[in-house]
Amino acid sequence: MIRSELLAALADDNPDLRPEEVEQVVDIFFEELAQRLSEGGRVELRGFGAFSTRERQARQGRNPRTGEMVDVPAKRVPYFKPGKDMREKLNSN
Repeated sequence: MIRSELLAALADDNPDLRPEEVEQVVDIFFEELAQRLSEGGRVELRGFGAFSTRERQARQGRNPRTGEMVDVPAKRVPYFKPGKDMREKLNSN
């Protein structure tokens, strides 16, 4: 699903909201999620999963084009852990 499909589905489920309002709600949700993660926090959506960040250590990498060794700096990356309900839905046949 892409962003426009999400907006269309939410607009269909909420006919009392204008498409601009639906888009504003989605924008606020993603902005708050990104803000909380950038502060080192965690966002948990019951039944869906939890978003957090993980630390990656600095390391030596290799440029695939030239084979030259390059330094890859330490960084934080987003991490998603699916909730129990999500895992059950994905694995039900």
